[in-house]
Amino acid sequence: MSGQPLELISSDPNVMHGQVVVRGTRVPVSVILDCVAAGMGVEEILGEYPSLTTEGVRAAAAYGALLAREELVPLPGGA
Repeated sequence: MSGQPLELISSDPNVMHGQVVVRGTRVPVSVILDCVAAGMGVEEILGEYPSLTTEGVRAAAAYGALLAREELVPLPGGA
């Protein structure tokens, strides 16, 4: 992927009510991450959302990883 993966992520109040999406699509990053969490592979995700690219799916994963480093969410049974 050329450039920074997060360049493919955008938020615009006029697109999907400001949700974070893959640039040039109306596919929210959260939907892509839900697909990954459900065990879908990149090809399956692209089949469900043809406006996406492999780079877009990877950018969504990079955005999710960035949030995981920045946000602490209490987990059940966590110490």
